[in-house]
Amino acid sequence: MYTEHPSHVIPGATVWRTVRSSDGTVLPDGCMDLVWRGGTVLVAGPDTEPFTVTASSEPGVGVRFPPGLLPHILGVPAAHLRNARVPLDDIVGRSGGTALTGLDPADAAAAFESFAAGRLAESGQPDPAVTVAAHLLGTGMSVAAVAEATGLSARALHRLGNRSFGYGPKALAGILRLARARGLAERGMSSAAVAAQCGYVDQGHLIRESRRITGRPFGELRQDGRAAKRSTPLPSGSAIVA
Repeated sequence: MYTEHPSHVIPGATVWRTVRSSDGTVLPDGCMDLVWRGGTVLVAGPDTEPFTVTASSEPGVGVRFPPGLLPHILGVPAAHLRNARVPLDDIVGRSGGTALTGLDPADAAAAFESFAAGRLAESGQPDPAVTVAAHLLGTGMSVAAVAEATGLSARALHRLGNRSFGYGPKALAGILRLARARGLAERGMSSAAVAAQCGYVDQGHLIRESRRITGRPFGELRQDGRAAKRSTPLPSGSAIVA
């Protein structure tokens, strides 16, 4: 079972809750999360490959932050957390995460939002170039065009990508485009139409990109989406139960 709703505290963030009766797979989506699982608060770094989550009788609770925001909040380069799940205390220290110790899962999401809002009040908002770059890369704009639009050189955009997203802009663009394609497929659009809408050369290109990023053909992701949608809303971001 999976449910989610937009955060009312952090713009662009999503609050989610899940109970997994079987092992599942989280697919790359360009985002990072704060997660309560088994009494521990974890930072879920940016994924470049599928991540397996084991079944548990305890709920999982989290806040998924839009690309580039959580590294700014935590003050750590996203690339240092790539494909990792790290205890929050290891990043901000015990004193920095004191408010998030001993949480009841029912209170975890609100505590995460409050923690993030407090850190943002202290540090200010991230560089506007981070938000603009993530948005433009998600629309399918070329890396060169995004660099020009943000006033950055290609090298500077690459450095910004590793610091804020966990990988370079080309990798982020591919991940965001596939996430968009999955969203369109979940709404019933055919794979051929999805490929055209998202700027793939053809349906074969979409299938190859799906295999490269998730290890699975796009048709399998469609089937998972249909099965999950019959029982509970699919996440707009990364989690898909395999």
